[in-house]
Amino acid sequence: METKHSLLKSFGFAFEGLKAEVIKGRNFRIQIAAGVLASILGVILKLSAEEWLDLVIIITLVLVLELVNTSIEALVDLVSPEIQEKAKLAKDVAAATVLVASVGSVAIGVLVFLPKLLAIF
Repeated sequence: METKHSLLKSFGFAFEGLKAEVIKGRNFRIQIAAGVLASILGVILKLSAEEWLDLVIIITLVLVLELVNTSIEALVDLVSPEIQEKAKLAKDVAAATVLVASVGSVAIGVLVFLPKLLAIF
């Protein structure tokens, strides 16, 4: 498949999408803030390389799934402006993927940070 745009232009489109989500996506901003706070705590607690890997993977997963969720919601709204059962299911399942990853991120946060915090206090 041949592309119509240069690589640089394709990156520009990706950054426009990211910018739009940062500006309009309240949940995305909350998730970025949580990731930044977890990263700051990781620096303070001197995480190991393996712990950083766990942290970076789960933060990335949550953010990626939020972007996918937003994409699915926008597409469903475009093709099905009226409320339909299948459209609702698609949007609900997309949102559930973010919820599952977010719950997993909390579990990983507890496993990574709690032992270090208990050792301090």
